[in-house]
Amino acid sequence: MRMDHVSYACEPDGLAATTERIASALGVEAVKGGVHPRFGTRNMIIPLTAHHYLEVVEVLDHPASDKAPFGQAVRARSAAGGGWMGWCVEVDDLVPFEERLGRKAVPGNRKFPDGRELVWKQIGILGLIADPQVPYMLKWEGDPGLHPSNAYAGTVSVTKLTIAGSAERVTEWLGEPVEKPLEDVEVEWVAPKGTPGIMSVTFSTQNGPVTI
Repeated sequence: MRMDHVSYACEPDGLAATTERIASALGVEAVKGGVHPRFGTRNMIIPLTAHHYLEVVEVLDHPASDKAPFGQAVRARSAAGGGWMGWCVEVDDLVPFEERLGRKAVPGNRKFPDGRELVWKQIGILGLIADPQVPYMLKWEGDPGLHPSNAYAGTVSVTKLTIAGSAERVTEWLGEPVEKPLEDVEVEWVAPKGTPGIMSVTFSTQNGPVTI
């Protein structure tokens, strides 16, 4: 179990402009991700060190986005002005989460321009919608070389998450101590003022620390 990525829902001016602001603040370039046909969303990627990445995601005017929880989550966060939507934990086995949550993981995919396909299964988006401090869980399948962190050699790292919520609640959700997937990332837990969730993410860049 390890933190895989953080997700930022695009702001009112759209995916390209939102991504450019974040990439510029971090002093790096973003790369095109692609369309998630099952979810009715698309993203852009900023590879980070330590097998992490940042995704900026936008909901599409597509029937899938009305049905898929991930599309619903992106739409709701963007409608509220955009910002940090959540964080994701990579696991080797989704069965314990399927059993605990009483539902099956759903498949996800997106294709590269050259035809290669990134595939995974995920679960927990409904939990994130109800309580945005908790992560969703993902298991990558297929070629590990296609992991979004490998789009280029990252020079920026995640150093800190500030989350409105409690470590106890997230530990209960994961079924394991929350410190396990965040062993290389500091977390500051603050009392929620309104909706719980990620308040900010701090990165180590070549120009010093940057908090978004």
